[in-house]
Amino acid sequence: MTRLNCFKAYDIRGRAGIELDEGVAFRIGRAFARALGASPVVIGHDPRLSSPALAAALAEGLVAEGSDVLDLGLCGTEEVYFATGHLNAGGGIMITASHNPAEWNGMKMVREGAAPLDPVADLCQIRALAEADAFGLRKPGGAVRDASATRAAYVDHVLGMTDVAAMQPLTILANAGNGAAGPTLDALAEGLASRGAPLRFVRVHHEPDGKFPLGAPNPILPENHAQTAEPLREAGADMGVAWDGDFDRCFLFDATGRFIPGEHVVSLLAAAFLSRAPGETIVHDPRVVLGIRDTIARAGGRAVMAKTGHVYLKRAMRETGAIYGGEMSAHHYFRDFFACDSGMIPWLLVAELMGRKRAALASLVDDLIARFPSSGERNFRPEDPEAAIARVMAAFGPEAAEIDETDGLSLSFPGWRFSLRQSNTEALVRLNVEAEGDAALVSEMTQRISALLEA
Repeated sequence: MTRLNCFKAYDIRGRAGIELDEGVAFRIGRAFARALGASPVVIGHDPRLSSPALAAALAEGLVAEGSDVLDLGLCGTEEVYFATGHLNAGGGIMITASHNPAEWNGMKMVREGAAPLDPVADLCQIRALAEADAFGLRKPGGAVRDASATRAAYVDHVLGMTDVAAMQPLTILANAGNGAAGPTLDALAEGLASRGAPLRFVRVHHEPDGKFPLGAPNPILPENHAQTAEPLREAGADMGVAWDGDFDRCFLFDATGRFIPGEHVVSLLAAAFLSRAPGETIVHDPRVVLGIRDTIARAGGRAVMAKTGHVYLKRAMRETGAIYGGEMSAHHYFRDFFACDSGMIPWLLVAELMGRKRAALASLVDDLIARFPSSGERNFRPEDPEAAIARVMAAFGPEAAEIDETDGLSLSFPGWRFSLRQSNTEALVRLNVEAEGDAALVSEMTQRISALLEA
């Protein structure tokens, strides 16, 4: 039995041709179909050079188990989620490594109704079957069908979640990062124009290119911000939007080119939903919470905290019936989108909010940024992560007003707090520090905690 190291905590990720090749993809297809009894299964892929061949092998494996395959072709992860729910499919699989470098690839998987796989009951079973590779003879009946026309229904659904009539004239700088976002944005832009939306798009790095000439498609990295900020200022745009490789996350920039921290986008969207539906539940992750909780309380909503990661956010969304859920890492989940994350719905809702309030994006977030400064997520690679976290706990734990271990370690003090957690997908310890109106305190505590982590 061959151990498959491409299986991670929530999904599949590995170097193409090394941890994840066509033979492995075929076995995963058979394992997915057998473990879930899923048919039909929606599949799609991002523009990585290895993606079409991996998708073809995956489809072959599904068909070998007698499952029908609905192939979206080049698309975004959220289009696989949407099609799985919309077409009443038995499951969905997206071939993508999201924000990882070009030489990587992977798979994101959902059950019927676009529900996340259980990391233990489902993903471990799929892994065990794929590693055993004891499937036997092919089963009859499966076939592959082109389902790319589903994009039209996706566009109608997404635009149906926004009030186009409320939008005011805006110029939007759209940076697809040579990922999968370009064709889908074009379809949405055409739908917006047909509905009379006064939006103008300036497109950069628009064509899908699996070589990712700009580097890893990860707009959250500070060193990548200029790829959006500079053309935004040159175009005189009102807002910038950048996407990762499979566009299940979007990142916003104001008219000056300033990157908008993810937690403040969560606050904006929470307020927008609660203005329509007071009293609704909003789910958030534990990393940066002060501004989000304040916004939800002021708007009359109910805040629910869930562990970081799409499995936990989606589970909490479904269990609580929340209208919206957001993570500071730019994953945004919507009840009316099968409780799944989307990288297209958030910027559309922000454009609607700017029109409704007749306000620039900067004016919508300036107060939040001033009242709730944060460090941004800092990543560390200590030799012994558990020992590093223990050093921080020994230094700060005795004085903490509250200690929360829901997801890693969160310590709260009068006027400030921090979150420290090990990544589920990388060998990293992630730190976030935030405060109530005291940016200097954020800077001081970030330096102190960083020194302990790096000791």
